[in-house]
Amino acid sequence: MFVFVCAGCGARLTIPLSRVALPVHAHQRYGNGIQLPVLMESGTFAVEPEPWGAPWRRWEEIDPDEATARGIHAPLYALSDGAPGTIVVAPGDIRGTVLVPEEGSGYCCGLDWGDGPNLACEACGLPVASRIDDCSLWQAVWLAPDAVHRLPVDGTDAAMLSWAELLEEGKGTPPMEPITRWGSLDGLDHWWSWSPQWEAAAGQALAHLLAASDGRPVTVPQGQIAEVFQRALDALLPAGRPARRAVLAGPGLPVPDTGADIILVPTHPQSGEPWSPADADTAAYAVPLPFGVWMWMAFPEPHPHLPTPGAMPDGVLRDDPPAPRPYYLFRADPGTFQHTLVRLPAVRSPWLREILENLTHHTRAGLF
Repeated sequence: MFVFVCAGCGARLTIPLSRVALPVHAHQRYGNGIQLPVLMESGTFAVEPEPWGAPWRRWEEIDPDEATARGIHAPLYALSDGAPGTIVVAPGDIRGTVLVPEEGSGYCCGLDWGDGPNLACEACGLPVASRIDDCSLWQAVWLAPDAVHRLPVDGTDAAMLSWAELLEEGKGTPPMEPITRWGSLDGLDHWWSWSPQWEAAAGQALAHLLAASDGRPVTVPQGQIAEVFQRALDALLPAGRPARRAVLAGPGLPVPDTGADIILVPTHPQSGEPWSPADADTAAYAVPLPFGVWMWMAFPEPHPHLPTPGAMPDGVLRDDPPAPRPYYLFRADPGTFQHTLVRLPAVRSPWLREILENLTHHTRAGLF
Protein backbone atom coordinates (compact mmCIF):
# COMPACT_ATOMS: atom_id res chain seq x y z
CA MET A 1 0.00 0.00 0.00
CA PHE A 2 1.04 3.61 -0.47
CA VAL A 3 0.45 7.06 0.92
CA PHE A 4 0.95 10.31 -0.96
CA VAL A 5 2.91 13.09 0.71
CA CYS A 6 3.58 16.72 -0.15
CA ALA A 7 6.69 17.14 -2.32
CA GLY A 8 7.42 20.41 -0.53
CA CYS A 9 7.40 19.42 3.13
CA GLY A 10 6.64 15.69 3.29
CA ALA A 11 3.29 16.07 5.08
CA ARG A 12 0.95 13.14 4.57
CA LEU A 13 -1.94 13.91 2.21
CA THR A 14 -3.83 10.59 1.96
CA ILE A 15 -4.73 7.49 3.88
CA PRO A 16 -3.01 4.23 2.78
CA LEU A 17 -4.20 3.32 -0.71
CA SER A 18 -3.99 0.41 -3.16
CA ARG A 19 -3.65 0.97 -6.90
CA VAL A 20 -6.43 -0.03 -9.31
CA ALA A 21 -7.12 0.60 -12.99
CA LEU A 22 -8.26 4.05 -14.09
CA PRO A 23 -12.06 3.87 -14.65
CA VAL A 24 -13.21 4.30 -18.25
CA HIS A 25 -15.62 7.02 -17.08
CA ALA A 26 -12.95 9.02 -15.20
CA HIS A 27 -13.24 12.10 -17.47
CA GLN A 28 -16.89 11.67 -18.45
CA ARG A 29 -19.21 14.69 -18.56
CA TYR A 30 -22.75 13.42 -18.10
CA GLY A 31 -25.87 15.41 -18.92
CA ASN A 32 -26.58 18.85 -17.48
CA GLY A 33 -26.83 19.62 -13.78
CA ILE A 34 -26.57 15.92 -12.89
CA GLN A 35 -25.38 14.82 -9.45
CA LEU A 36 -22.78 12.10 -10.04
CA PRO A 37 -21.27 10.07 -7.17
CA VAL A 38 -17.64 9.58 -6.14
CA LEU A 39 -15.42 8.16 -8.87
CA MET A 40 -13.05 6.00 -6.80
CA GLU A 41 -13.76 3.44 -4.09
CA SER A 42 -12.32 4.46 -0.73
CA GLY A 43 -8.86 3.01 -0.18
CA THR A 44 -7.89 3.00 -3.86
CA PHE A 45 -6.08 5.26 -6.30
CA ALA A 46 -5.56 5.24 -10.06
CA VAL A 47 -3.12 6.98 -12.39
CA GLU A 48 -3.90 8.86 -15.61
CA PRO A 49 -0.90 7.99 -17.83
CA GLU A 50 -1.48 10.83 -20.30
CA PRO A 51 -1.08 14.55 -19.64
CA TRP A 52 -4.29 15.98 -18.19
CA GLY A 53 -5.42 19.37 -16.98
CA ALA A 54 -4.24 22.95 -17.56
CA PRO A 55 -2.52 24.33 -19.54
CA TRP A 56 -4.28 23.30 -22.77
CA ARG A 57 -3.25 23.91 -26.40
CA ARG A 58 -5.64 24.15 -29.34
CA TRP A 59 -5.22 21.55 -32.06
CA GLU A 60 -4.06 24.21 -34.51
CA GLU A 61 -1.03 24.87 -32.28
CA ILE A 62 0.15 21.25 -32.24
CA ASP A 63 2.60 19.80 -34.73
CA PRO A 64 1.21 16.62 -36.41
CA ASP A 65 4.37 14.68 -35.53
CA GLU A 66 3.95 15.64 -31.87
CA ALA A 67 0.33 14.45 -31.90
CA THR A 68 1.34 11.14 -33.48
CA ALA A 69 4.11 10.68 -30.92
CA ARG A 70 1.50 11.14 -28.19
CA GLY A 71 -0.71 8.46 -29.80
CA ILE A 72 -3.30 10.87 -31.20
CA HIS A 73 -4.26 10.05 -34.80
CA ALA A 74 -7.12 12.48 -35.48
CA PRO A 75 -7.92 16.10 -34.55
CA LEU A 76 -9.22 17.09 -31.13
CA TYR A 77 -10.31 20.49 -29.88
CA ALA A 78 -7.31 20.72 -27.56
CA LEU A 79 -4.59 18.66 -25.88
CA SER A 80 -3.29 19.03 -22.36
CA ASP A 81 0.22 20.34 -21.75
CA GLY A 82 0.06 19.23 -18.13
CA ALA A 83 2.31 16.63 -16.59
CA PRO A 84 1.45 12.95 -17.18
CA GLY A 85 0.75 10.70 -14.22
CA THR A 86 -2.03 12.59 -12.40
CA ILE A 87 -3.33 10.50 -9.45
CA VAL A 88 -7.03 10.26 -8.66
CA VAL A 89 -8.43 9.35 -5.22
CA ALA A 90 -11.75 9.55 -3.40
CA PRO A 91 -12.29 12.95 -1.71
CA GLY A 92 -12.81 11.26 1.66
CA ASP A 93 -9.32 9.73 1.49
CA ILE A 94 -7.57 13.13 1.43
CA ARG A 95 -5.91 14.53 4.57
CA GLY A 96 -4.06 17.77 5.43
CA THR A 97 -5.23 20.04 2.61
CA VAL A 98 -7.05 23.36 2.44
CA LEU A 99 -9.11 24.93 -0.35
CA VAL A 100 -7.50 27.72 -2.37
CA PRO A 101 -10.53 30.03 -2.85
CA GLU A 102 -9.14 31.98 -5.82
CA GLU A 103 -8.62 28.72 -7.71
CA GLY A 104 -12.08 27.38 -6.85
CA SER A 105 -13.57 27.86 -10.31
CA GLY A 106 -16.63 25.98 -11.48
CA TYR A 107 -19.98 26.45 -13.07
CA CYS A 108 -23.17 26.38 -11.02
CA CYS A 109 -22.89 23.54 -8.54
CA GLY A 110 -19.28 23.06 -7.47
CA LEU A 111 -15.61 22.99 -8.42
CA ASP A 112 -14.04 21.95 -11.70
CA TRP A 113 -10.49 21.85 -13.06
CA GLY A 114 -10.13 25.63 -13.47
CA ASP A 115 -6.62 26.84 -14.29
CA GLY A 116 -4.71 24.76 -11.77
CA PRO A 117 -4.84 22.98 -8.38
CA ASN A 118 -7.48 24.28 -5.96
CA LEU A 119 -6.21 22.37 -2.90
CA ALA A 120 -2.98 23.23 -1.08
CA CYS A 121 -0.93 21.42 1.54
CA GLU A 122 -2.10 22.65 4.94
CA ALA A 123 1.43 22.50 6.33
CA CYS A 124 3.39 24.46 3.70
CA GLY A 125 0.85 25.94 1.27
CA LEU A 126 2.10 24.14 -1.86
CA PRO A 127 -0.75 23.61 -4.40
CA VAL A 128 -1.08 19.81 -4.56
CA ALA A 129 -4.44 18.74 -6.00
CA SER A 130 -7.70 19.58 -7.74
CA ARG A 131 -11.01 18.85 -6.01
CA ILE A 132 -13.72 18.13 -8.58
CA ASP A 133 -17.39 18.13 -7.56
CA ASP A 134 -19.24 20.26 -10.10
CA CYS A 135 -22.46 19.02 -11.67
CA SER A 136 -22.21 16.34 -14.36
CA LEU A 137 -18.66 15.42 -13.24
CA TRP A 138 -17.55 12.45 -11.15
CA GLN A 139 -16.51 13.60 -7.69
CA ALA A 140 -12.79 13.09 -7.14
CA VAL A 141 -9.50 14.61 -6.03
CA TRP A 142 -6.73 14.63 -8.63
CA LEU A 143 -3.23 14.90 -7.14
CA ALA A 144 -0.70 16.83 -9.24
CA PRO A 145 2.13 14.38 -10.08
CA ASP A 146 4.87 17.02 -9.69
CA ALA A 147 3.57 18.15 -6.27
CA VAL A 148 3.33 14.80 -4.44
CA HIS A 149 5.47 11.75 -3.74
CA ARG A 150 4.22 8.16 -3.36
CA LEU A 151 5.65 6.27 -0.38
CA PRO A 152 5.16 2.61 0.55
CA VAL A 153 3.68 1.98 3.98
CA ASP A 154 3.43 -1.03 6.23
CA GLY A 155 0.33 -3.11 5.76
CA THR A 156 -1.06 -5.72 3.47
CA ASP A 157 -1.66 -4.49 -0.05
CA ALA A 158 -4.76 -5.65 -1.86
CA ALA A 159 -3.90 -8.98 -3.53
CA MET A 160 -4.33 -9.22 -7.28
CA LEU A 161 -7.52 -11.24 -7.68
CA SER A 162 -7.71 -14.05 -10.21
CA TRP A 163 -10.47 -14.06 -12.82
CA ALA A 164 -12.12 -16.91 -10.90
CA GLU A 165 -12.10 -14.83 -7.70
CA LEU A 166 -13.59 -11.86 -9.54
CA LEU A 167 -16.37 -14.09 -10.84
CA GLU A 168 -17.03 -15.39 -7.33
CA GLU A 169 -17.31 -11.82 -6.02
CA GLY A 170 -19.84 -11.18 -8.76
CA LYS A 171 -19.67 -7.37 -8.72
CA GLY A 172 -21.73 -6.53 -11.77
CA THR A 173 -22.70 -2.98 -12.73
CA PRO A 174 -26.48 -2.67 -13.36
CA PRO A 175 -27.35 -1.10 -16.73
CA MET A 176 -29.98 1.21 -15.22
CA GLU A 177 -29.97 3.39 -12.11
CA PRO A 178 -31.72 6.42 -10.60
CA ILE A 179 -30.17 9.75 -11.63
CA THR A 180 -30.51 12.90 -9.50
CA ARG A 181 -30.31 16.54 -10.57
CA TRP A 182 -28.68 19.21 -8.40
CA GLY A 183 -30.70 22.07 -6.97
CA SER A 184 -34.21 21.36 -8.26
CA LEU A 185 -36.78 23.90 -7.08
CA ASP A 186 -39.24 21.02 -6.69
CA GLY A 187 -37.08 19.21 -4.14
CA LEU A 188 -35.65 15.77 -4.89
CA ASP A 189 -35.55 15.41 -8.68
CA HIS A 190 -34.63 11.93 -9.88
CA TRP A 191 -35.55 9.45 -12.58
CA TRP A 192 -34.47 6.07 -13.92
CA SER A 193 -31.76 6.30 -16.54
CA TRP A 194 -29.21 4.21 -18.33
CA SER A 195 -26.11 3.94 -16.16
CA PRO A 196 -23.48 6.61 -16.92
CA GLN A 197 -20.86 3.89 -16.46
CA TRP A 198 -22.53 1.77 -19.13
CA GLU A 199 -22.71 4.72 -21.51
CA ALA A 200 -18.98 5.41 -21.04
CA ALA A 201 -18.11 1.72 -21.43
CA ALA A 202 -20.18 1.56 -24.60
CA GLY A 203 -18.43 4.64 -25.98
CA GLN A 204 -15.05 2.97 -25.56
CA ALA A 205 -16.24 -0.39 -26.90
CA LEU A 206 -18.10 1.11 -29.87
CA ALA A 207 -14.91 2.83 -31.04
CA HIS A 208 -13.13 -0.53 -30.97
CA LEU A 209 -16.03 -2.29 -32.71
CA LEU A 210 -15.92 0.22 -35.56
CA ALA A 211 -12.14 -0.12 -35.82
CA ALA A 212 -12.49 -3.91 -35.90
CA SER A 213 -15.27 -3.83 -38.52
CA ASP A 214 -13.01 -2.94 -41.45
CA GLY A 215 -15.96 -1.02 -42.85
CA ARG A 216 -18.26 -4.05 -42.85
CA PRO A 217 -21.49 -4.60 -40.88
CA VAL A 218 -21.06 -6.03 -37.38
CA THR A 219 -23.53 -8.23 -35.52
CA VAL A 220 -23.56 -8.70 -31.75
CA PRO A 221 -25.48 -11.20 -29.58
CA GLN A 222 -29.19 -10.61 -29.10
CA GLY A 223 -30.57 -9.17 -25.87
CA GLN A 224 -28.88 -6.60 -23.67
CA ILE A 225 -25.72 -6.44 -25.82
CA ALA A 226 -27.71 -5.77 -28.99
CA GLU A 227 -29.71 -3.08 -27.18
CA VAL A 228 -26.46 -1.33 -26.33
CA PHE A 229 -24.58 -1.64 -29.64
CA GLN A 230 -26.63 -2.85 -32.62
CA ARG A 231 -28.58 0.33 -33.38
CA ALA A 232 -25.40 2.44 -33.56
CA LEU A 233 -23.52 -0.22 -35.53
CA ASP A 234 -26.31 -0.47 -38.11
CA ALA A 235 -26.46 3.30 -38.49
CA LEU A 236 -22.71 3.94 -38.70
CA LEU A 237 -21.58 0.98 -40.84
CA PRO A 238 -22.52 0.40 -44.49
CA ALA A 239 -24.77 -2.51 -45.40
CA GLY A 240 -24.35 -4.94 -48.27
CA ARG A 241 -21.07 -6.65 -47.36
CA PRO A 242 -20.71 -9.88 -45.32
CA ALA A 243 -21.03 -9.04 -41.63
CA ARG A 244 -18.34 -9.55 -39.03
CA ARG A 245 -19.60 -11.37 -35.93
CA ALA A 246 -18.87 -10.22 -32.38
CA VAL A 247 -19.42 -12.53 -29.40
CA LEU A 248 -19.04 -12.22 -25.64
CA ALA A 249 -16.01 -14.03 -24.26
CA GLY A 250 -14.24 -14.27 -20.94
CA PRO A 251 -13.86 -16.29 -17.74
CA GLY A 252 -16.74 -18.63 -17.00
CA LEU A 253 -18.04 -18.56 -20.59
CA PRO A 254 -17.64 -21.21 -23.31
CA VAL A 255 -14.61 -20.83 -25.55
CA PRO A 256 -15.60 -18.60 -28.49
CA ASP A 257 -15.98 -20.55 -31.71
CA THR A 258 -13.54 -20.13 -34.56
CA GLY A 259 -16.10 -18.19 -36.61
CA ALA A 260 -16.04 -15.19 -34.27
CA ASP A 261 -14.27 -12.16 -35.77
CA ILE A 262 -14.53 -9.98 -32.64
CA ILE A 263 -14.69 -10.86 -28.95
CA LEU A 264 -16.03 -8.60 -26.18
CA VAL A 265 -13.82 -9.27 -23.16
CA PRO A 266 -13.50 -7.89 -19.60
CA THR A 267 -10.63 -5.80 -18.30
CA HIS A 268 -9.22 -6.57 -14.87
CA PRO A 269 -10.42 -3.94 -12.36
CA GLN A 270 -7.05 -3.85 -10.61
CA SER A 271 -4.50 -4.14 -13.43
CA GLY A 272 -6.60 -2.86 -16.34
CA GLU A 273 -5.35 -5.76 -18.48
CA PRO A 274 -7.93 -7.36 -20.81
CA TRP A 275 -8.80 -11.03 -20.49
CA SER A 276 -7.29 -13.16 -23.23
CA PRO A 277 -8.32 -16.66 -24.35
CA ALA A 278 -6.07 -19.62 -23.65
CA ASP A 279 -5.52 -19.94 -27.38
CA ALA A 280 -3.16 -17.02 -27.85
CA ASP A 281 -3.23 -17.56 -31.64
CA THR A 282 -6.83 -16.45 -32.01
CA ALA A 283 -7.25 -13.85 -34.74
CA ALA A 284 -10.35 -12.28 -33.19
CA TYR A 285 -10.14 -8.59 -32.33
CA ALA A 286 -10.54 -8.13 -28.53
CA VAL A 287 -12.87 -5.27 -27.54
CA PRO A 288 -12.42 -4.23 -23.88
CA LEU A 289 -15.28 -3.77 -21.43
CA PRO A 290 -15.03 -2.75 -17.74
CA PHE A 291 -15.39 -5.88 -15.64
CA GLY A 292 -18.61 -4.79 -13.92
CA VAL A 293 -20.35 -4.05 -17.23
CA TRP A 294 -19.06 -7.27 -18.81
CA MET A 295 -20.14 -9.24 -15.73
CA TRP A 296 -23.73 -8.05 -16.07
CA MET A 297 -23.75 -8.79 -19.82
CA ALA A 298 -22.36 -12.28 -19.27
CA PHE A 299 -24.38 -13.16 -16.15
CA PRO A 300 -27.34 -10.75 -15.91
CA GLU A 301 -29.07 -10.61 -12.56
CA PRO A 302 -32.81 -11.22 -12.99
CA HIS A 303 -35.42 -9.38 -10.96
CA PRO A 304 -35.78 -11.50 -7.79
CA HIS A 305 -39.18 -13.19 -7.40
CA LEU A 306 -38.34 -14.59 -3.99
CA PRO A 307 -37.63 -12.48 -0.91
CA THR A 308 -34.32 -12.05 0.83
CA PRO A 309 -34.33 -14.36 3.88
CA GLY A 310 -36.00 -12.66 6.78
CA ALA A 311 -37.71 -9.96 4.74
CA MET A 312 -40.83 -12.03 3.99
CA PRO A 313 -41.94 -15.56 4.88
CA ASP A 314 -40.37 -18.30 2.79
CA GLY A 315 -42.38 -19.13 -0.29
CA VAL A 316 -44.14 -15.78 -0.55
CA LEU A 317 -43.66 -14.20 -3.95
CA ARG A 318 -42.64 -10.56 -4.18
CA ASP A 319 -45.22 -8.26 -5.68
CA ASP A 320 -43.06 -5.18 -6.21
CA PRO A 321 -42.49 -4.42 -9.91
CA PRO A 322 -39.11 -4.39 -11.65
CA ALA A 323 -37.23 -1.10 -11.80
CA PRO A 324 -38.73 1.15 -14.49
CA ARG A 325 -36.91 1.36 -17.78
CA PRO A 326 -35.46 4.62 -19.14
CA TYR A 327 -37.78 6.50 -21.47
CA TYR A 328 -35.16 6.72 -24.25
CA LEU A 329 -33.06 4.29 -26.28
CA PHE A 330 -29.53 3.51 -25.13
CA ARG A 331 -26.85 5.98 -26.26
CA ALA A 332 -23.08 5.60 -25.98
CA ASP A 333 -21.14 8.44 -24.36
CA PRO A 334 -19.79 10.66 -27.17
CA GLY A 335 -16.84 12.03 -25.19
CA THR A 336 -15.51 8.58 -24.31
CA PHE A 337 -16.12 7.42 -27.89
CA GLN A 338 -14.09 10.31 -29.29
CA HIS A 339 -11.35 9.94 -26.65
CA THR A 340 -10.92 6.28 -27.62
CA LEU A 341 -11.29 6.53 -31.39
CA VAL A 342 -8.68 9.27 -31.91
CA ARG A 343 -6.16 7.00 -30.16
CA LEU A 344 -6.75 4.05 -32.52
CA PRO A 345 -4.58 4.07 -35.68
CA ALA A 346 -7.59 2.80 -37.66
CA VAL A 347 -9.14 6.27 -37.40
CA ARG A 348 -6.86 7.35 -40.24
CA SER A 349 -9.25 5.51 -42.60
CA PRO A 350 -11.42 8.07 -44.44
CA TRP A 351 -14.72 6.39 -43.52
CA LEU A 352 -13.85 6.33 -39.80
CA ARG A 353 -12.60 9.91 -39.93
CA GLU A 354 -15.95 10.90 -41.46
CA ILE A 355 -17.81 9.33 -38.51
CA LEU A 356 -15.61 11.30 -36.13
CA GLU A 357 -16.13 14.57 -38.01
CA ASN A 358 -19.92 14.04 -37.95
CA LEU A 359 -20.06 13.14 -34.25
CA THR A 360 -22.21 16.17 -33.41
CA HIS A 361 -24.73 15.15 -36.08
CA HIS A 362 -24.81 11.55 -34.80
CA THR A 363 -25.32 12.84 -31.25
CA ARG A 364 -28.28 14.98 -32.32
CA ALA A 365 -29.69 11.92 -34.12
CA GLY A 366 -29.73 10.03 -30.81
CA LEU A 367 -26.92 7.55 -31.48
CA PHE A 368 -24.80 9.11 -28.72
